[in-house]
Amino acid sequence: MKKNILAILLATIWISISEFLRNEFLLKTDWVNHYDSMGITFPSEPINGAFWGVWSLAFALFIYRISQKFNVLETVLLSWLGGFLMMWIVIGNMSVLPYSILPWAIPLSLLECLLATLIIKKATS
Repeated sequence: MKKNILAILLATIWISISEFLRNEFLLKTDWVNHYDSMGITFPSEPINGAFWGVWSLAFALFIYRISQKFNVLETVLLSWLGGFLMMWIVIGNMSVLPYSILPWAIPLSLLECLLATLIIKKATS
C-alpha cells in the first residue's frame, strides 16, 4: 500500500512540474495572446494552480489504475487519450485552446504520460 501511495505521489509531482514548465515557461505567451485575442484574461491566479495540482493528482491516480491492467505503451496511450486529447477536444470546442501550442504540447504531453507511467511502474514493482 505504501509503495502505491508513493508511486502516485511521485507521479503527481512529475506531472505538476511538467505542466508548470510547459504552460508557464514554454507556452505562456501563446496562452496569454490567445486569451487576449478573445478579450479575456488568461487565468493564472494561485487558485488556478491549486486546481491544476488536483488535476495532476487525479491524472496520476488514473495512470496508476490503468497501469495495473495494461503494459507501458498501452498505459501511455490510454492515459494520453483520457488526460489530454479529450481535454483539448473540449477546450478547442469552447475556442479557448490556442492551436499554436499543439506542436509542442503533443510530444511533451506524451513524454509526461510516459515518465509518469514509468515512475508508477518502477515504484510499484
